[in-house]
Amino acid sequence: MDSHYDQVMKARAAADSSASRLYFAYSTILDRAAFDEWRAEHGYAFFQLPPGKLAEALNVDLVFDFSSRWWGGRVAGLSDRQGSSVHGILFEIRGVDWPIVAHKEGAVTGMCVEREVTVRAGGETVKATAFTTHPDRATLEGPVSARFLEALARGGQSAGLPPAYLDRIRAATAR
Repeated sequence: MDSHYDQVMKARAAADSSASRLYFAYSTILDRAAFDEWRAEHGYAFFQLPPGKLAEALNVDLVFDFSSRWWGGRVAGLSDRQGSSVHGILFEIRGVDWPIVAHKEGAVTGMCVEREVTVRAGGETVKATAFTTHPDRATLEGPVSARFLEALARGGQSAGLPPAYLDRIRAATAR
């Protein structure tokens, strides 16, 4: 467990157990092996993501704008981009579990912030919450992390994201 565990558990205790939030996941949380490892390392072995739906966030694109020492290069956030889209999974997360998702995404450490996205899933268009790089931490300096891209593609493939989208991720080293 890390130093944020107690903070997350306090937030869970204070959360509304009857509430839920739509969460658009597009990053390494889709890599189940990596996510399971993270859960075990941080004391959240009890938490499981619920079943989700394939989804597409509209009018956004990936931008590799956070320099991560752990990943050894820049990792992805979201930027507004009319006509573009990012594929992922739409989950309905119980209110008591939201603090765990926020921890995994880096909001607890200030790496990321929540942002609303418009998502198409299962023939419906809904508003959901995604996480993206905190504006004060954004940078385009340094290389994109090859290890991050591998995890992103592996997670996307196991989630069933479109092959053309996965090819786009794999080609991101040129950005």
